[in-house]
Amino acid sequence: MRISLWSYEDSPIGPLGLATDEDGVVIGCSFEGAGPLAPVMRRVWPGAEIAAGPPAEAVVEALDAFFGGARDALERVAWRVPGEDFQPRVWRALAEIPAGVTISYGEMARRAGEPGAAQAAGVALNRNPIPLILPCHRVVGHDGAMVGFGGGVERKSWLLAHEGALLL
Repeated sequence: MRISLWSYEDSPIGPLGLATDEDGVVIGCSFEGAGPLAPVMRRVWPGAEIAAGPPAEAVVEALDAFFGGARDALERVAWRVPGEDFQPRVWRALAEIPAGVTISYGEMARRAGEPGAAQAAGVALNRNPIPLILPCHRVVGHDGAMVGFGGGVERKSWLLAHEGALLL
């Protein structure tokens, strides 16, 4: 597999780093630009060839639409995660949370097939290789608290407000 790392600079939440495979399918995203993605991609996709590459136009169009107000635009982005164990099940379950909706870590664990594993769901969310595309920002504390987001609470709050799930 060949992985292309590239940046999306037009984000109101800061530059995003993205990783796509040779078909333009998103396999990585970072809130800190493309640089931090290489080690994550090596962990998630061992043996892959990783290099800087051109942006995937379909992904750029979806990001432009999302940040322009089309809150469901990222649902059209093709993505892939490897594996079938608990963490990838959590990541795949994220794709089922619609924009404008939040769920708790306990509910996330239940949706991934492990009721009672809220803490493990939190660990899986922390290791989500495609934040934003797989919307871990939509998972909140059982009391609605803005907790546990690798992109920072400020970004999480901004994203939830942008999607209509949080009034600021």
